[in-house]
Amino acid sequence: MVSKMNMLVLMVFLGATIQGCSAQTSHVVGDSLGWVIPPGGPIAYSTWAGNQTFVVGDTLVFTFTTGAHDVAEVTKAAYDGCSSTSPISLQTTGPASIRLNQSGEHFYICTIGSHCSLGQKLAINVTATTPSPTGSATPPTPGNSAASLSVTGLFSWMLSVAVVLLY
Repeated sequence: MVSKMNMLVLMVFLGATIQGCSAQTSHVVGDSLGWVIPPGGPIAYSTWAGNQTFVVGDTLVFTFTTGAHDVAEVTKAAYDGCSSTSPISLQTTGPASIRLNQSGEHFYICTIGSHCSLGQKLAINVTATTPSPTGSATPPTPGNSAASLSVTGLFSWMLSVAVVLLY
């Protein structure tokens, strides 16, 4: 039979593991717009990216119709010139998920026709860790707050069970 102390250690370990896993975020590029030629030009994706925080370990999800679009990670020069000659990577099946494994600037374009020059391009900056909170209060994004609440609630429940088991 498992001792109460072993149960507490197990619960704390599981809670910490779950808490650590929640730090990774899946970003649906363009939200409901998806990965298409944006009606307003390139400002649509730059505005979307400006409202996101990208951290190593996060995932970008490009939602597009296979055959109508694709997504290529490219250099800054290729991004600026909408050149698809030597992509770093190319995903042709939608939806495409790309894990952000390195910090720094990342650039993505659609290589089909003139889609890139019409604004179907994305530039992001990925940080190594989650930035610490500053004095200015910004509301959490709806998708992230729900995940945080559920993980926090689960961790609190597990800790409560562990305390009850100890007494």
